[in-house]
Amino acid sequence: MIDLYLAPTANGLRAAVALAECGLDYTPHKIDLAKGEHRAPEFLKLNPAGQIPVIVDHAGPAGKPLTLAQSGAIILYCAEKSGKFLPKEPAKRALALQWFMQAATDVAPVSSAIFQLEMVAPEKNEAITKHFHKRLVNFFAVCDAQLAGNEYLAGDLSVADFQLYPNYFARKALIDSAGGLSNLHRWAAAMAARPGVAKGMKPFG
Repeated sequence: MIDLYLAPTANGLRAAVALAECGLDYTPHKIDLAKGEHRAPEFLKLNPAGQIPVIVDHAGPAGKPLTLAQSGAIILYCAEKSGKFLPKEPAKRALALQWFMQAATDVAPVSSAIFQLEMVAPEKNEAITKHFHKRLVNFFAVCDAQLAGNEYLAGDLSVADFQLYPNYFARKALIDSAGGLSNLHRWAAAMAARPGVAKGMKPFG
């Protein structure tokens, strides 16, 4: 059994999606960020950085418990553990990892920056916020172009799709306002229709 500690943010939800899609049994534990539960001593023992998500796999490698943070690392761990969604053939694996990293290092950080600018920063700056909006839409446009000839980002369903989808979901209003991106919307509808994705996006029922 795997314990998953998360909040219903894009970071947390992508870990839940990966676990569900990989068919790994897990128990979700809600961490209330507004109440500062991610800074509680009990949680900091799991992740000293005080960030969600975290998993504890009680039957980890060699049958020993493993505690793992960072949503990207959790997605890759789930894929390796289950033997799913990470191709064995080197070229296909490299392509899946390329689009996984595009979602992890381009899309996700800019989406997080928008959250900080809109919700956390002590002073609001419309020009800077619009700059990041445009930058995020441009990154989604790169994904849209890739999806023009592919059902999923790397051809077949892979870790890349699990990494990207929760950010699409979180930023759908911005994406809709940008217009176009029909390939991205088609891909997102296919993702949403998957039982594992649906389960992972609502980890608390």
